[in-house]
Amino acid sequence: MPKTAAPRPRRRASRPDGPARRSARGLDDLNPAQRAAVCHLDGPLLVLAGAGSGKTRVITRKIAYLIDVAGFEPRHVVAVTFTNKAAREMKARVAALLAGRDTTGLTVCTFHSLGLDILRRERALAGLKAGFSLLDEQDSDALLREILRHAGDDAAAGDARWAISRWKNDLVPPGAALSAAADPAEARHARLYADYERALRAYNAVDFDDLIVRPVALLRDHPEARERWQNRTRHLLVDECQDTNGAQYALVRLLVGARGMLTAVGDDDQSIYAWRGARPENLARLQQDLPGLEVVKLEQNYRSTGRILAAANALIANNAHLFEKRLWSDLGPGEPIRVVACRDEAHEAARIAGEILQRRHAKDGAFGECAILYRGNHQARPFEQALRELNVPYFLSGGTSFFSRGEVKDAMAYLRLLANPEDNAAFLRIVNVPRREIGPTTLEKLAAYASSRHVALLPACDEIGLSLAVEGRALERLRTFAGWIARHARLADADGAAAALRALLREADYEGWLREQGAAAKAAERRWENVQELLSWVERMQRDGDGASLADVVARLTLQDVLERDDEEAGGDRVHLMTLHSAKGLEFANVWLAGMEEELLPHRASIEADTIEEERRLAYVGVTRARRNLVLTFAEKRRRFGELLSCEPSRFLRELPQDTLRWEGGGADTNPETRLERGRAGLATLRSLLGGD
Repeated sequence: MPKTAAPRPRRRASRPDGPARRSARGLDDLNPAQRAAVCHLDGPLLVLAGAGSGKTRVITRKIAYLIDVAGFEPRHVVAVTFTNKAAREMKARVAALLAGRDTTGLTVCTFHSLGLDILRRERALAGLKAGFSLLDEQDSDALLREILRHAGDDAAAGDARWAISRWKNDLVPPGAALSAAADPAEARHARLYADYERALRAYNAVDFDDLIVRPVALLRDHPEARERWQNRTRHLLVDECQDTNGAQYALVRLLVGARGMLTAVGDDDQSIYAWRGARPENLARLQQDLPGLEVVKLEQNYRSTGRILAAANALIANNAHLFEKRLWSDLGPGEPIRVVACRDEAHEAARIAGEILQRRHAKDGAFGECAILYRGNHQARPFEQALRELNVPYFLSGGTSFFSRGEVKDAMAYLRLLANPEDNAAFLRIVNVPRREIGPTTLEKLAAYASSRHVALLPACDEIGLSLAVEGRALERLRTFAGWIARHARLADADGAAAALRALLREADYEGWLREQGAAAKAAERRWENVQELLSWVERMQRDGDGASLADVVARLTLQDVLERDDEEAGGDRVHLMTLHSAKGLEFANVWLAGMEEELLPHRASIEADTIEEERRLAYVGVTRARRNLVLTFAEKRRRFGELLSCEPSRFLRELPQDTLRWEGGGADTNPETRLERGRAGLATLRSLLGGD
């Protein structure tokens, strides 16, 4: 990789009453390892941050230290993470630490937001035209299905998309994928990959993976762009570095360059995303690629009691390690970890729901401090039913995304088509929404003509030659639709995206169409309210200056769609139901980790593929979510494929130190004190339902 020199950051001298002194006082609440990580400025740094060890505190303090003490300009500091939620939390903490200072230009965002910013600023070098579209998974699937249909191929679009995504994450181009194909199915996917890339170029579009892959290619192939971005990124901070894939790691290396001003924070013991391309070995690659890399270990845990940490340490010790570390805490030993055997999944759910209700009434605990964690979403239903029966409020993580609602996708498709007339996926979604009597036969003829002319569907509607393929009223309807879109695109340029979309939906009587489609008036009203919420969002973006142009608005909203699933932070005092993957980064006072059985955790697929280590890391993540109380449950029998089958307790239970555990077997409550507490909780519930004191 070519080396690009850049000026060293300006260092500000310490003054007794100056910023350095203020920041030094601000480091007093850090432990020695945290302080070492924050103050290290002499080259690249890897912070091995164990669960609950205060990694976000270290990252945010480091950002403040770079600006307030080391003299970095805010615009030269870039911090990247994987979720909007994490980025927002970091921004808020940094703003509080640097209150009163001008932090204009400071970048704290997701990897994909940074990639989108690079593509927007370097659009010409990236080979993109103005208003390029960003496709989500559904759009990519639709495009792949269309390619497969034209090729007469019956391959599954979803399987092909996963294969293409893996190749992109590993920076493997279509030609190389085809050359290395191990079997006919893989070769077929590789050929589809090539067709898919050609279609993306034709439609002036990128998919989610391209937000990393294209910036990598751009910075790799264009030294002048690489120098611009390296000079802009004088210090790069990377959160959750163990979750980076091959392309993300390459982007980090290109941005850091020969200067090596990097703070990478990660924990190989919490790497649980191999299925989507994460490479925990990237932590070790840093040592090879960045000579002089300093390693700081954060091992003091501020979250969990001693028994929980002893269990976590013993469990993860069964894995091979890139770096050795051992969590410890000064919060005391805490309660024993309970291991509860249940008759079946229904009894498991009823038992956990009952314990949560008992805890609420007997100990005045909040429902929001309770979480039920499990390996897969299919395990959620019995818990939902059991909690509903006891009138216990809950929040199911992974619910329907705001942007996945049909009415929101319709409005977004209109916006996308206004911004990019070559967006075929958007065209096909809304050409008949509301109905315009443009039938499948007409669309097939239009698609065949557009394909022969190598143009997109909307521009093809205005071509003179289309009259040879489509005639009469069908041709008139296509051209009327194209003219209508063009008129509102001009309105968007003049008055803004929100005004254009509002006028477009009004003229189309989209609200009336929702009422026609809805099974009930209230359902239609809720759907229209979602559209109004989107319109308000667009207006706020324009008012706040975050992407004032139509293309910027569409790009930002589409990225929000991909990264942000519906209201994961929904408030209220509710029990949290979520998968172990969703629970990463969270913590709860009381955790029930359900389904601790062979072929469930660890999953059958991992047993067959001999990839138990990632499953063990997943169990480790679950254990370390608990602050005070941890309960591990398993069913003696579980229904699978309509049949009640015997289950074997998970091997992970045997790997835990038995002196930290208290086993309760058979599902029967043999402890009189437990029965008495449960009875009191039941009476309290009845009194509250009856309105008694």
